[in-house]
Amino acid sequence: MRFAGALVALICGALPCPAQAPAGAPTPKPTGHFGPQVAAGETATARFIVPLYERFDKQAAMGVVRFVDGFYRAPGNAGYNAALDHVRALLEQGGFGKQPGFELEEILSPMSSPAWTPVSGRLSVQIPDAEEIVLHDFDTPGDPDRVMLPIYARSADVEGTLLVDEDGVIEGDHDLAGIIVVSSASLSGRVLKRLEGRGVLAAISCSNASFTVDPNGGEEHLDAIQFRSVSPSTRLPVAQISRRSYNRLQELHEKHPAARLHLQAEVVLDENAQVRTLVARVIGAERPGEALCVVAHVQEPGAGDNASGVGGMCQGALTLSRLIRTQQLARPARTIEFVFGDEMRQSAVWLEHTSRKVIAGISADMLGQSESRTGARCLLERSPDPGALDPILPDEHTPWGAGRVEKDDLLPNGLALIARHALIDMGEHVEGWHTSENPWEGGSDHDIFLKRGIPGILLWHFTDFTYHTGLDRMERLDAEELRRTCAAILATTMALADLRRGDLVRLQASNVLERELRVKVALQAARPDVAKRWREWSRGVELWLANSVVDPE
Repeated sequence: MRFAGALVALICGALPCPAQAPAGAPTPKPTGHFGPQVAAGETATARFIVPLYERFDKQAAMGVVRFVDGFYRAPGNAGYNAALDHVRALLEQGGFGKQPGFELEEILSPMSSPAWTPVSGRLSVQIPDAEEIVLHDFDTPGDPDRVMLPIYARSADVEGTLLVDEDGVIEGDHDLAGIIVVSSASLSGRVLKRLEGRGVLAAISCSNASFTVDPNGGEEHLDAIQFRSVSPSTRLPVAQISRRSYNRLQELHEKHPAARLHLQAEVVLDENAQVRTLVARVIGAERPGEALCVVAHVQEPGAGDNASGVGGMCQGALTLSRLIRTQQLARPARTIEFVFGDEMRQSAVWLEHTSRKVIAGISADMLGQSESRTGARCLLERSPDPGALDPILPDEHTPWGAGRVEKDDLLPNGLALIARHALIDMGEHVEGWHTSENPWEGGSDHDIFLKRGIPGILLWHFTDFTYHTGLDRMERLDAEELRRTCAAILATTMALADLRRGDLVRLQASNVLERELRVKVALQAARPDVAKRWREWSRGVELWLANSVVDPE
């Protein structure tokens, strides 16, 4: 049920307040959307939710995710290309590039650095008069420990005395003859530069994000190996290990000062590689020269991040194509383009190549995480709005942290408002879905659109304790969560690609509801300046929505 009046319901919807909910937040109902609510109605995204959800094949989508997750995907490398080949074949089977109005294009771009593919890695410790202890190893593309080698780690076979970092060891100037293992320092260029030339044979880190903590109170996060990268010019052999392995090395070092580490790594560099960007295009019926872009990046070696986005949007494109070809949905007025490639670069490449007027960009990143297994729920990250400048209840930043935003970055648009409708409409259709939203923070493809003055949003799942670690694998995903999120993204896209005058009443009513909420809480916080900004934003959204309809009077 949606509420048109009660501000408490507007603030919290029906979702349990997150653990980091602002002090004084009203207690919400058991299920729903944590954030502003929307007006009731069967227009806008509600026109598309049911067919998109019902026809989305979640098992087929998970099959793509599983295939993609079987490879370490760095830009332009063997796994990246295998994933794109698989997606391209499925899109072709679904009619893209073969049926009228469904185009398929591939764009090749030069790489400034070689394509990097990890082949194998192994880290072991040798204690005198004892058997070798293997801490981490992999020799196939799908092995969980494949992230032990940061991108652009070099091939190596080095053995040396185990050195466990102590206070000031990195900043010192004495020789460090051996293999050093550090706990909190990342393998940054500064750290590696200091270590090179001091007798260090290799550098190993167990650094992790502060939010890499098992949400169920267990110790599973101790097995997380952080996915990292180093500069392509790095000469020192490097690796990442888990906190559990670091703790074990500490104990071994104390008991056996003569313990030695052995790091083996084999990687392949392709100096001639190019990075591919794949585009599946649904040509608009009335305004084909205007386009919306949905981007899902291929690189990064996680199941959630971002095999789930690739598999979900591949199946999303096929679902939309099938519904249009069978006349269960009318072809949208505007063109919709699905882009698969290298994060950030794919959006820049697409924008450089398109001749269409770009209406909006949506980043589809981390779409299928199970809340019970990762602690993450579906989040809408909005374009920069007054909440990004001054987050006041119900807004709150995630552990990712606030991005740098200025007043001039606030360009009113209704893209996030439409996406909010999709999340809430989906929640009503499935009778309960935990979703939320956060002010703009940055860090994915939506930023590329925003920098060009184009409305952009991010749909993702956070806070995921397995984020950017080797724990981000298939068992963390939920097929139904992927289905709901993908259908909501598709409904958002269709609603804007085919925005009609009949949709405006509901959307504008929701805009008023949000304005009332934002102004009320800003004034309660003694921030009339914030209330003024939200009023101005609301007027801008009203105009943007009115100017975005495809059937104006």
